[in-house]
Amino acid sequence: MNSLLGLSRLIDGFSERWGKGVYWLILLAVLISAINAIVRKTFNTSSNAFLEIQWYLFSAVFLLNAGYTLLHKEHVRIDVISGRLSKTKQIWIDIIGLIFFLLPFCILTISLSWPLFVKVFVTNEMSSNAGGLVRWPVYALIPVGFGLLLIQGISELIKRFAFLKGLIEDPTLKKTEKTAEEELAEAILKAAENKTNQEKRK
Repeated sequence: MNSLLGLSRLIDGFSERWGKGVYWLILLAVLISAINAIVRKTFNTSSNAFLEIQWYLFSAVFLLNAGYTLLHKEHVRIDVISGRLSKTKQIWIDIIGLIFFLLPFCILTISLSWPLFVKVFVTNEMSSNAGGLVRWPVYALIPVGFGLLLIQGISELIKRFAFLKGLIEDPTLKKTEKTAEEELAEAILKAAENKTNQEKRK
Protein backbone atom coordinates (compact mmCIF):
# COMPACT_ATOMS: atom_id res chain seq x y z
CA MET A 1 0.00 0.00 0.00
CA ASN A 2 2.91 2.34 0.68
CA SER A 3 4.08 2.04 -2.92
CA LEU A 4 0.56 2.89 -4.13
CA LEU A 5 0.49 5.90 -1.84
CA GLY A 6 3.81 6.95 -3.34
CA LEU A 7 2.23 6.70 -6.79
CA SER A 8 -0.74 8.73 -5.54
CA ARG A 9 1.55 11.48 -4.23
CA LEU A 10 3.38 11.50 -7.56
CA ILE A 11 0.10 11.88 -9.46
CA ASP A 12 -1.10 14.59 -7.08
CA GLY A 13 2.14 16.53 -7.47
CA PHE A 14 1.92 16.30 -11.25
CA SER A 15 -1.74 17.38 -11.27
CA GLU A 16 -0.92 20.33 -9.01
CA ARG A 17 1.94 21.60 -11.19
CA TRP A 18 0.03 20.92 -14.40
CA GLY A 19 -3.07 22.72 -13.16
CA LYS A 20 -1.17 25.82 -12.14
CA GLY A 21 0.57 25.84 -15.52
CA VAL A 22 -2.76 25.71 -17.35
CA TYR A 23 -3.82 28.84 -15.45
CA TRP A 24 -1.65 30.84 -17.85
CA LEU A 25 -3.95 29.91 -20.72
CA ILE A 26 -6.63 32.08 -19.10
CA LEU A 27 -4.33 35.09 -19.24
CA LEU A 28 -3.46 34.26 -22.85
CA ALA A 29 -7.16 34.07 -23.77
CA VAL A 30 -7.80 37.45 -22.11
CA LEU A 31 -4.88 39.06 -23.96
CA ILE A 32 -5.98 37.66 -27.32
CA SER A 33 -9.54 38.81 -26.68
CA ALA A 34 -8.34 42.32 -25.79
CA ILE A 35 -6.03 42.54 -28.81
CA ASN A 36 -8.81 41.30 -31.10
CA ALA A 37 -11.22 43.93 -29.74
CA ILE A 38 -8.65 46.72 -30.13
CA VAL A 39 -7.76 45.71 -33.70
CA ARG A 40 -11.42 45.35 -34.66
CA LYS A 41 -12.41 48.74 -33.24
CA THR A 42 -9.28 50.60 -34.42
CA PHE A 43 -8.72 49.15 -37.87
CA ASN A 44 -12.20 47.71 -38.56
CA THR A 45 -10.69 44.31 -39.36
CA SER A 46 -10.41 40.95 -37.65
CA SER A 47 -10.06 37.23 -38.30
CA ASN A 48 -11.99 34.15 -37.30
CA ALA A 49 -8.66 32.77 -36.08
CA PHE A 50 -8.79 35.18 -33.12
CA LEU A 51 -12.22 33.90 -32.14
CA GLU A 52 -11.37 30.25 -32.61
CA ILE A 53 -8.15 30.42 -30.60
CA GLN A 54 -10.19 31.80 -27.70
CA TRP A 55 -12.55 28.82 -27.98
CA TYR A 56 -9.56 26.49 -28.08
CA LEU A 57 -8.04 28.06 -24.99
CA PHE A 58 -11.32 27.94 -23.08
CA SER A 59 -11.69 24.26 -24.01
CA ALA A 60 -8.10 23.62 -22.92
CA VAL A 61 -8.64 25.20 -19.50
CA PHE A 62 -11.86 23.26 -18.99
CA LEU A 63 -10.58 19.86 -20.16
CA LEU A 64 -6.93 19.94 -19.14
CA ASN A 65 -7.75 20.98 -15.58
CA ALA A 66 -10.41 18.36 -14.90
CA GLY A 67 -7.89 16.27 -12.96
CA TYR A 68 -6.66 19.32 -11.06
CA THR A 69 -10.26 20.17 -10.16
CA LEU A 70 -10.80 16.62 -8.87
CA LEU A 71 -7.61 16.88 -6.81
CA HIS A 72 -8.93 20.01 -5.09
CA LYS A 73 -12.44 18.54 -4.69
CA GLU A 74 -14.06 21.39 -6.62
CA HIS A 75 -16.46 19.29 -8.69
CA VAL A 76 -20.12 19.64 -7.83
CA ARG A 77 -21.29 17.09 -5.26
CA ILE A 78 -24.89 16.55 -4.20
CA ASP A 79 -24.76 15.03 -0.73
CA VAL A 80 -28.47 14.70 0.02
CA ILE A 81 -28.02 11.12 1.22
CA SER A 82 -24.30 10.50 1.73
CA GLY A 83 -23.90 13.61 3.91
CA ARG A 84 -26.02 11.88 6.59
CA LEU A 85 -23.97 8.67 6.54
CA SER A 86 -20.84 7.79 8.48
CA LYS A 87 -17.47 8.74 7.02
CA THR A 88 -16.67 5.10 6.23
CA LYS A 89 -19.87 4.72 4.22
CA GLN A 90 -19.19 8.01 2.43
CA ILE A 91 -15.75 6.74 1.45
CA TRP A 92 -17.26 3.51 0.13
CA ILE A 93 -19.74 5.51 -1.96
CA ASP A 94 -16.77 7.42 -3.40
CA ILE A 95 -14.95 4.17 -4.15
CA ILE A 96 -17.98 2.71 -5.93
CA GLY A 97 -18.42 5.95 -7.90
CA LEU A 98 -14.77 5.99 -8.93
CA ILE A 99 -14.60 2.31 -9.92
CA PHE A 100 -17.95 1.96 -11.68
CA PHE A 101 -18.56 5.45 -13.07
CA LEU A 102 -15.62 7.87 -13.27
CA LEU A 103 -12.84 5.52 -14.39
CA PRO A 104 -14.95 3.58 -16.96
CA PHE A 105 -16.36 6.85 -18.32
CA CYS A 106 -12.85 8.25 -18.77
CA ILE A 107 -11.65 5.08 -20.51
CA LEU A 108 -14.71 5.03 -22.78
CA THR A 109 -14.30 8.70 -23.70
CA ILE A 110 -10.60 8.25 -24.47
CA SER A 111 -11.26 5.15 -26.60
CA LEU A 112 -13.98 6.96 -28.58
CA SER A 113 -12.19 10.29 -29.01
CA TRP A 114 -8.73 8.98 -29.91
CA PRO A 115 -9.66 7.59 -33.36
CA LEU A 116 -11.45 10.85 -34.13
CA PHE A 117 -8.35 12.84 -33.20
CA VAL A 118 -6.14 10.59 -35.33
CA LYS A 119 -8.47 10.99 -38.33
CA VAL A 120 -8.51 14.79 -38.03
CA PHE A 121 -4.74 14.87 -37.52
CA VAL A 122 -4.01 12.70 -40.56
CA THR A 123 -6.36 14.65 -42.82
CA ASN A 124 -5.18 17.98 -41.34
CA GLU A 125 -8.79 19.11 -41.15
CA MET A 126 -9.30 22.87 -41.13
CA SER A 127 -12.10 24.97 -39.74
CA SER A 128 -14.97 25.61 -42.13
CA ASN A 129 -14.86 29.31 -41.20
CA ALA A 130 -12.85 31.66 -43.39
CA GLY A 131 -9.43 32.21 -41.84
CA GLY A 132 -10.11 29.49 -39.28
CA LEU A 133 -7.58 27.26 -37.57
CA VAL A 134 -6.50 23.66 -37.97
CA ARG A 135 -8.80 21.37 -35.95
CA TRP A 136 -6.58 18.60 -34.57
CA PRO A 137 -5.27 20.50 -31.49
CA VAL A 138 -8.76 20.97 -30.10
CA TYR A 139 -9.66 17.33 -30.82
CA ALA A 140 -6.51 16.27 -28.94
CA LEU A 141 -7.77 18.03 -25.83
CA ILE A 142 -10.49 15.41 -25.31
CA PRO A 143 -8.35 12.26 -24.87
CA VAL A 144 -5.61 14.21 -23.08
CA GLY A 145 -8.04 15.89 -20.69
CA PHE A 146 -9.84 12.67 -19.84
CA GLY A 147 -6.48 10.91 -19.53
CA LEU A 148 -5.46 13.43 -16.88
CA LEU A 149 -8.80 12.97 -15.14
CA LEU A 150 -8.32 9.19 -15.28
CA ILE A 151 -4.93 9.20 -13.55
CA GLN A 152 -6.19 11.61 -10.89
CA GLY A 153 -9.18 9.33 -10.36
CA ILE A 154 -6.74 6.46 -9.74
CA SER A 155 -4.94 8.60 -7.17
CA GLU A 156 -8.22 9.42 -5.43
CA LEU A 157 -9.13 5.72 -5.35
CA ILE A 158 -5.79 4.84 -3.75
CA LYS A 159 -6.24 7.54 -1.10
CA ARG A 160 -9.68 6.29 -0.15
CA PHE A 161 -8.50 2.71 0.33
CA ALA A 162 -5.55 4.04 2.33
CA PHE A 163 -7.95 6.00 4.55
CA LEU A 164 -10.00 2.86 5.23
CA LYS A 165 -6.78 1.17 6.34
CA GLY A 166 -6.01 4.07 8.64
CA LEU A 167 -2.87 5.11 6.77
CA ILE A 168 -3.84 8.69 5.90
CA GLU A 169 -6.22 11.43 6.99
CA ASP A 170 -9.63 11.94 5.42
CA PRO A 171 -8.95 12.55 1.69
CA THR A 172 -12.37 14.13 1.14
CA LEU A 173 -11.63 17.20 3.25
CA LYS A 174 -10.75 20.34 1.34
CA LYS A 175 -7.42 21.88 2.21
CA THR A 176 -8.12 25.56 2.65
CA GLU A 177 -5.19 27.45 1.18
CA LYS A 178 -4.62 31.10 2.06
CA THR A 179 -5.06 33.64 -0.68
CA ALA A 180 -2.27 36.05 -1.60
CA GLU A 181 -4.22 38.84 0.10
CA GLU A 182 -4.53 36.84 3.34
CA GLU A 183 -0.81 36.04 3.32
CA LEU A 184 0.02 39.72 2.75
CA ALA A 185 -2.30 40.81 5.59
CA GLU A 186 -0.67 38.28 7.95
CA ALA A 187 2.81 39.47 6.95
CA ILE A 188 1.84 43.10 7.62
CA LEU A 189 0.35 42.21 11.02
CA LYS A 190 3.42 40.18 11.92
CA ALA A 191 5.74 43.06 10.93
CA ALA A 192 3.65 45.48 13.00
CA GLU A 193 3.79 43.15 16.02
CA ASN A 194 7.57 42.79 15.68
CA LYS A 195 7.95 46.57 15.49
CA THR A 196 5.76 47.01 18.59
CA ASN A 197 7.78 44.43 20.51
CA GLN A 198 11.05 46.11 19.55
CA GLU A 199 9.75 49.49 20.73
CA LYS A 200 8.67 47.99 24.05
CA ARG A 201 12.12 46.53 24.59
CA LYS A 202 13.67 49.98 24.10
